[in-house]
Amino acid sequence: MSASEIISISLMAHPNYSFDARPSGGRSCQHHMLKQVRSIAPGVLLAGLLAALARWLHTVPAISAVSALMLAILLGMVIRNTIGMHAALQPGIKFSMRRLLRMAIMLLGFQLSLHQIRQVGGVGFLIVATTLTCTFLFTVWLGKLLGVDPKLTELLAAGTSICGASAVVATNTITDGTDEDVAYAIAVVTALGTASVVLYPLASAAMAMPASSYGLWAGSSIHEIAQVIAAAFQGGPVSAQFGTISKLSRVMLLAPVVFLLGYLADRRRGRGQGRVPFPLFLVGFLAMIGVNSLGILSAEWVARLVLVNQFLLALALAAMGLETSVRKLIGEGLRPFLVGAGAWCFISALSLALIRALYW
Repeated sequence: MSASEIISISLMAHPNYSFDARPSGGRSCQHHMLKQVRSIAPGVLLAGLLAALARWLHTVPAISAVSALMLAILLGMVIRNTIGMHAALQPGIKFSMRRLLRMAIMLLGFQLSLHQIRQVGGVGFLIVATTLTCTFLFTVWLGKLLGVDPKLTELLAAGTSICGASAVVATNTITDGTDEDVAYAIAVVTALGTASVVLYPLASAAMAMPASSYGLWAGSSIHEIAQVIAAAFQGGPVSAQFGTISKLSRVMLLAPVVFLLGYLADRRRGRGQGRVPFPLFLVGFLAMIGVNSLGILSAEWVARLVLVNQFLLALALAAMGLETSVRKLIGEGLRPFLVGAGAWCFISALSLALIRALYW
């Protein structure tokens, strides 16, 4: 799928996109669409170049521990806070942060299947779901206790309890935090998740954990998928398998969590007695899980779509970096980091306690 096809599909899915009903018919429609593509092209191309550079930098051994998503947002921030942004880039940057981001979240479903839940087992899935729920609630409580903005707190809660940067950006479609909130949350969960990659294997060896238990611990508590894989593989193939499956089962809970947050946000705003919002990209996410579970597409096609998903996520986060002010980011202060650190300690301890009680 080419970049132009992705842009065209996303444009047609845009709620403000409409066909011109004047006599010139199709020609007028084509002119309107071409005009929109030209307006967003500069910003999308810049974000795409930064995403490609981030993915390449991630292959450099010295910095391979830093995720491509984190590198993408950092590169965007460097451009924004040194060179500055031209007005012509704004439409494409906004388009990348909204439409292309939603497409990326939809395609994330191709990394998941219902078969994975069966593999992790009933007890394993119970541990994953309980850990996620309790960690989210604990983080929200801790944020209130420390006086952190509720929107930033929800982003930290989602990133810690579900799947790192992907959960942060998906949750922000409902929470509607600032770009600085998103950048701060991603930086915190990425840094703490990276620390887990180093500390978990050492802790596992000290406790003489069985491989399956260690894999479940890593998968149910470490933030990013890549970080789980890096930590779990150090425990051997069995640990790697359990870590990957339990982590993907956790990611599958992203959709219900975001739906619930949308419902609660609607209640707080006093709209329709808490009607449940209908984010189409989450419906698409669930549909992609269904398609992948049924095996409709070949493994080769699924692998290609996963690559597209990874690139689009990096592109969207590069665009977010291009909109992020370092001055405002510093203004967030230390308290949000303490919330993230507290949540990190909580999810590590709770998941380990549940595994020792129910699984080990």
